[in-house]
Amino acid sequence: MRRTGSGWTALLAGFVLLATSPAWAEVEFYQKADRTEVGTEDTVRLSVVVADAPPSAQVQLPAPKDFQVLSSSRSNQRSIQLSGGGPAVIQDITTHTLILQPLRTGKLTIPPAVLTTAGRTYRTEPIELTVKAGRLGPPPGQATRPGLPDPFRNFPPMAPFEQMEGDNDVPVIPRGDSDLFLRASLDRDEVFVGEQTTLSLYIYSRVDLSSVDAVTMPKLEGFWSEDVESPTQLSGEQRIVNGVPYRAYLLRRRALFPVKAGTLTITPAEADITTGFLFAGHRVHRVSNGLKVKVKPLPPGAPPGIANANVGQWQLTMDVSPTSVELGQPITVRVILEGTGNVKNVTPPKLTVPSALKVYDPTTTDKLTPNKNKIQGRRVMEYLVMAQRTGTFTLPALEFPYFDPRRRAYDVSRTDPVTITVEAGAGGVASTGPSPTPLQDAANEQKNVLSAHGLRPLRYQARFVGPTTPLWEQAFFLPAVLAPMGLLFGLMLVGRVRGRLAVQTEAGRTRQQARAARKRLAAAEKLVGEGSTSAFYAEVEKALLGFLEARLHVPVVGLTREALGEKMAAAGVEPERRSKALFVLEACDMGRFGGGAELSERNRVLDEAEAVMEGWEK
Repeated sequence: MRRTGSGWTALLAGFVLLATSPAWAEVEFYQKADRTEVGTEDTVRLSVVVADAPPSAQVQLPAPKDFQVLSSSRSNQRSIQLSGGGPAVIQDITTHTLILQPLRTGKLTIPPAVLTTAGRTYRTEPIELTVKAGRLGPPPGQATRPGLPDPFRNFPPMAPFEQMEGDNDVPVIPRGDSDLFLRASLDRDEVFVGEQTTLSLYIYSRVDLSSVDAVTMPKLEGFWSEDVESPTQLSGEQRIVNGVPYRAYLLRRRALFPVKAGTLTITPAEADITTGFLFAGHRVHRVSNGLKVKVKPLPPGAPPGIANANVGQWQLTMDVSPTSVELGQPITVRVILEGTGNVKNVTPPKLTVPSALKVYDPTTTDKLTPNKNKIQGRRVMEYLVMAQRTGTFTLPALEFPYFDPRRRAYDVSRTDPVTITVEAGAGGVASTGPSPTPLQDAANEQKNVLSAHGLRPLRYQARFVGPTTPLWEQAFFLPAVLAPMGLLFGLMLVGRVRGRLAVQTEAGRTRQQARAARKRLAAAEKLVGEGSTSAFYAEVEKALLGFLEARLHVPVVGLTREALGEKMAAAGVEPERRSKALFVLEACDMGRFGGGAELSERNRVLDEAEAVMEGWEK
C-alpha cells in the first residue's frame, strides 16, 4: 500500500490553521451624541455602542430626566479584518440608538450607560449638552445632503400615529418611526350606505425588510368586508413622502361596505416586522393609524322594497330553459344579478309563478371578479319548476331597484316576462281545463287502463244470511261490551306511569341537552382556525342558545337580547354570567354579518361561551 503525505505534513497544517484562526478583540463600550449644542425644538441622536460583549451581557441605557425619549432602536453588525499573514479579527458590534428631545434650556447632562458582564461593570462617560430655546437648525452633516431633507421640518410635534384631518391618502410619518412605519388608507372617506370604500395597508420603509411575521387587521364594526388583494410575497414600489424616498409594500387590500349611516371608526392595524439580513436583523412591532369614514344615508325617494345592499350598478336577467316541455319534465329558471357592488350581500328578487306551476327552493351561487380594486361579479339563484297540468303559462317580469352612487340616482333593472308551454306526453291524457278531483282521476285512470287491455270491470255478488244465534249470546258480545271500560282504565294507568317517568327523567333530559350543547361548542372550536367565519359564529350561537334553553327550561330562540336577559335574571342567573352570555350572542351577530374574522376575536368569543357553560348550577 502506498502512503500519501506524512505526519510532518499534518503537523505543519495544524500550525498554519492556528496561525490563521480569528482573534477576538477586547470589549468596547462607549456612547456618543451627534451634537453638543441643541435647541428645545431639535432632537439629539444618542448612540450607545457595545463591541465584542458576551451573549450574557446586560446593557442599561441612560434615562435622562431632562430629555424625552422619542424612539429607540437596536442594530447589529459583524466586521472581519484581515491583515497580511496575521490572524483574522472578528468584531461583533451592537448599537443602541435613542432619539432625545430636551425638556428645558441650560447645561444638561446625559448620564452614563452601564454594561454588566461576567461580574464586571463598564460605564460610559456622561455627555454634556448646551440647550437653547427654539430650533438651532438641522443635525450636523445634514445640511450637506440636499437630496434627503428633514421630513419633519414642516410638522409640529404630534403623537406617533396622529393623522391629519381630512387626509386619507398622504401618509403622516410618525416622528419616532420615520425609517419604518405602518400606514392604512382609504380610497374615499365619504360614501353612501352600501357603497364600497377600499382599505389598503402598506409598510413604508427606508431599511431592508426580511419578513412580515404577523399582521392583525383592524376591527371593522359596521362594515361588510371582502378581501381584494393579499400578497404572499413582499414586493415594494418607490414612493416619495414629503420629499423623502420610501419603499412601499402592500400587506392587505380589503373592500368595505358600510351597513349603517354615521361616522364609523376603523381601529389601527398591527404588524410584527423583521428588518435586515443574517446577523444584522431584528424584529420590530408597528401600529398603523386609525381611520374614520363618514357614511351618508341613502337619499329620499327610494323605490319600495330597496335594501341598503342594493347599491352599485346592477343588471337583472332571467334565463328559462326549456320554454316548451312535456308534462312531468322539469324547467330550470335562473335569476341572474350581476354588476358592481356587494355581490355576496345583495338579494335578487324572488321568482313568482302561476298556481299551476310548482317551484322548489333555489340554490345560490356567487362569482366574484375584482377589477381595479372594485368588487364586481354575479349572484345566480337557480330554481326547479314543475308543471302540474298542461297549458300555456307566463312567468311575470322581475324588478330589482337599486341606488347608483355615481349618478346619485335610483334605478330599476327589469326582466321581460317569459311564456312556458306544457304539452301532454306521449300516450298521456291531460286537460287544459280545471283540475279534476282525485275521484275523477282514479275513475278515468281505471277506465283507460281497462279499455287499453280489453278487460271488463270486476263485479262481486254479495249474499246476506240471517244470524242463527242472538247477538247477546255470541261469544264476542261480553268482551266487546267490557273492552271500552278496560281500555279506559288502561289509558289512565299508562298516563300515570308516563307522568312519573316524565318527572324522573326531566333532569336527565336537561343534562342531555346541556351535553349536546357542549358537543356543538366543541365542534365550533374546530372551525376557529379553518372554515368560514359565518359557520363558526353560527355554531357558537346555536350551542349557547341550546345550553340556555336546557338550563332555563324555556324556549329562548327568537327572544330579543332584553327578553333573554330578563329570563336569565328571573331564573337567578348571576349578573356576570348574564353579561357574558349576551356578549357572546352579540359578538356572533356581528361576526356573521359585520366581519370579525380575526383569530383573536374568535378565540375570545369561544372562551366566553365556555365560561357561560362552566360551573352552572345543576
